[in-house]
This record gives sequence, C-alpha cells and structure tokens, in this order.
Amino acid sequence: MLKFPENFVFGVATAAYQAEGNTKVDDRGPCYWDEFLEKNKKFNPNTASDFYHKYEEDIEFCNTFGVNGIRISISWSRILPLGEGKVNPKGIAYYNKLIDTCIENGVEPFVTLHHFDTPLPLFKEGDWLQRRMIDCFVEYARICFENFGDRVTKWFTINEPWSLAAGQYVIGHFPPNIRYDLGKAAQAMHNMVLAHAKVVNLYKTMGLTGEIGVVHILEPKFPIDENSANKKAALYEHTFCNRFMLDATLKGEYHPTTLQIVNEILSANDGELTIQKEDTLIMKEASTKIDFLGINYYQSHFMEEYDGESVINHNGTGEKDTSMYAIKGVGKRVLHPDVPTTDWDWSIYPEGLYEMLLEVYQGYGFTKPIYITENGVGVKEQIKDNMVDDTERIDYIYGHLEAVLRAVEKGVDVQGYFLWSLMDVFSWTNGYNKRYGLLYVDFETQERFIKKSAYWYKKMATQKVLSK
Repeated sequence: MLKFPENFVFGVATAAYQAEGNTKVDDRGPCYWDEFLEKNKKFNPNTASDFYHKYEEDIEFCNTFGVNGIRISISWSRILPLGEGKVNPKGIAYYNKLIDTCIENGVEPFVTLHHFDTPLPLFKEGDWLQRRMIDCFVEYARICFENFGDRVTKWFTINEPWSLAAGQYVIGHFPPNIRYDLGKAAQAMHNMVLAHAKVVNLYKTMGLTGEIGVVHILEPKFPIDENSANKKAALYEHTFCNRFMLDATLKGEYHPTTLQIVNEILSANDGELTIQKEDTLIMKEASTKIDFLGINYYQSHFMEEYDGESVINHNGTGEKDTSMYAIKGVGKRVLHPDVPTTDWDWSIYPEGLYEMLLEVYQGYGFTKPIYITENGVGVKEQIKDNMVDDTERIDYIYGHLEAVLRAVEKGVDVQGYFLWSLMDVFSWTNGYNKRYGLLYVDFETQERFIKKSAYWYKKMATQKVLSK
C-alpha cells in the first residue's frame, strides 16, 4: 500500500479560457482564440463551463471532495483588455473574488499567468516571436503580483511553452496555424523562457512571501527498438521538445549538445534561432531563484527514423488511429504494440512519467519541489441516471499516481498532483466532446453531475493512501 507524503496537495486543474466562458462580459478584451473561433464558427468558447459565474459552486465541491489545491489561470485580456495600458478593474475584482473563495474553502490557488491566451493586439504584432511581447508580459505579471500577491503564494509563469509553440508553428492547430516551421517554434520557446526568467527575477525583488515556477509539458521519447537510427530519432525529438526547455529553466543555459542538436534540426528545416548576449545572464539568474517545477504529463512517444518531408495529421476528433507525426531531420512517432492508446491516439504509459521525473531529479540535479500540474485522460462519456461510470479514468489516475509515488521513493520531491480537470471544459481543437473532469458538465444547462472518479478521488485524498 503506497502512502502519500505529508502535506501532499490533491489538486485539480483548470484554465481561464477553457473553463470561464463569458468572453465578452465585464470589459474583457479579445484574445487570439476569440477571433479564430468566431471566424471558423467551429466551436463556441463563450459557453465553456461557465466557471466565471459558477466558481463558488465548483470551489465548494472541491472543499467537500477532499481537493485542497486548484490550478487556475488569469486571463491576461481580463486584466489588460489590449494586453497593455489601462487596467480593467472588473477583471481585478473577478479574480479577487475567485482567489478569496478558494482560500475561504481551504483550496489553495496555484495561479498561472499565461495559458495559451495572448491578447489579440499583441498576437497580431507577432506574439512570442517579438521581444516586445516579453516586456508586456513582465508588466502584466507585475500588475497581477501587486493585486493578488498578498494572498496567492504559488505562481506559475507560463504553461507549456513547447505545446504552444508546436501548436502555432509545427502542428498548425493553434493560430496562426503555421505548419512545419521549426525555426519559429524554437524562437518562440526561447522568448517564452526568457520572459519566464524576467518574471521570476521581478517577483524576487517585490518582497512577496510566495513561490514561483513554470509549467512544462514533458513527453519522454523512446526508440521503438534498439536500432541506432531509431535511438537517434528519439534523442533528437527528446532534445527539441524536452531538454531545450529544461536546460533553459533549470540550468539557465543551453547545454552545448542541446544547441548542437537543435541547430541541426533547424538547419534541416531552413530555420534559425537568435539568442542575444544578455539572455543567458537573465536565464541563469532565474534558474537559481525558481522555487519549484510544474510538470504536465499525458503521454510518451515511441520513435523511429524518418527520411522524408514533414507530415502531420492532428487527431482532433477522437477518430482512433488517424494521427501522423513525422518531422524532417528528427523522426517519426509510431505506436507501440504493447501500449494502449486513447481515441485521440495518446499513449497510456505511466512509466514515462516515472522516467521523466527521474531525469529531472537525477539528470538535472533538480532537488526542489515538483508538482504534477496536469495529468488526466480525455474520453467520450455518456451520462446515465445522473451518473457517469468513468472507471477507466480511475485506472488511469491510479497508474500515474503509482508512478509518482515510485519516483518519490527514489528521492524525487513531488509535493502535489493536479488532475486535469476539475470539470469538463472546452478543448482547444475538440470543442466539447473530449471530457476530462471529475464533474460532468451539461454544456447546454451548465448543470454539474458528480462522476464515479470524484468519489474515488475523495476517498484517496482523505485517507492519503493510493488504493482502488
């Protein structure tokens, strides 16, 4: 029987754009998703889960069901409708009420500053490809620290730099919907970790008593077999997607081997990366000051060699076995015959989380606290008699928490787990048919229904023992 560490956080996760809805109320400015989704008329994000109005009910659920931590993000466009300039007092008031409600219910708020939702004017200027964006982000962070830092003691700067850059410039399923431009992806990632560093350094000058870190999605890459070419493909993909970000945030500089591999990949794809002389000094300073690391983990990838042009097919509908991901100069993701996958072709492989935790701890020598800031499984669910039997979600969480606790036994300081997600939410490329929550949401009425997994999660959080 595996026990959790003392003071372990049994959390849930959300994101402003995916949960709040109400994108046009209380003087909120548009972010780039608003324009893109309205133009394509594919999904209506103004619905979401109406967390904007139902947060009190949802936070009370957390209190009742043993959840003592929640990841929320702040909508930059609610605070600064243009991304800079005049502050919106209605946005400040909303997040004050949300944060106070969390604290009153014994649910600690872990707050993310940027979760895939750049204000539209800054997006049109180039988003994370232009360095002025960094200065705007730092100023926005300062405003948040000044208004909420007296109560919020856990901050994350940016959510998943790799996922954002890949979505915008490699896969092309995030605006501006550019495909196969690895040069832009690398530059955006570098600018994001530089922005992260500047915000960490700012926070540490403000006399606040809280802690700050960053959230990385870490998806280990394994060769499909022992073939040397397949091992190389796994190494190159791992370096570009994982080590590039980990080097920057945990060491404050890119290891020479990391830069060599990244530049080889960029050269094969007609891309380049610009790093200014002062960037490393800023990143170095921040790497010594971050207080923790957030890790989002959903899947691992198995790699084989690939000698061709880049080809990607994103499975955004849940039509199983339709994914394709092959990058020129890197390799091709393939299915492992012994590893199950979801309808969205995501591998279910808890061992990958264990291996990634050990790499951060042993390979990078990172001994500070780690939070699993997102983990969960998206499924197509039906409600019957006001109940959802999501046993497969229980099995998924159990397997990944078992991997976490094995890593803890090896010395990794994991201090919390945040299930994605508290309730069913809007999904960037799936709309509302991919469900992750402990609470089933009827998106027409916004009524909540408690899933079987919520009762199991409550029992585990109460007893602080991993068991079924």
